[in-house]
Amino acid sequence: MKIAHIALYTNDLARARAFYETYFGGVAGALYHNPKTGLQSYFLSFTDGARLELMTRPQLKSAGAGMHVGWAHLAFQTASRAEVDALTARLQADGYAVVSGPRVTGDGYYESCVLDPDGNTVEITV
Repeated sequence: MKIAHIALYTNDLARARAFYETYFGGVAGALYHNPKTGLQSYFLSFTDGARLELMTRPQLKSAGAGMHVGWAHLAFQTASRAEVDALTARLQADGYAVVSGPRVTGDGYYESCVLDPDGNTVEITV
């Protein structure tokens, strides 16, 4: 069994789509819109076959800040420490918050964590 996709709600579908396309190489399919429910979504595909569904609805409320029960982060794996460093620096230069790293974690991973436009943690790792 494999995970078919991960879904993420956002208040700004275009902004989230641009973020994951620009920095992580996602390729968006066609916009889906259900006029009955107001749901709009894009499926973004990545080179390894993983998919991320970005979704929005008119009645969405923002989540509280800080740690909470639920998904902790979304991780993207690069080919090298140099790629982790370069992408982290690029995101930081473009105004995105770097919340940790790049660093070697206690369990031996080389990673950094940044916040996407909605404040979700995105881990960049080798």
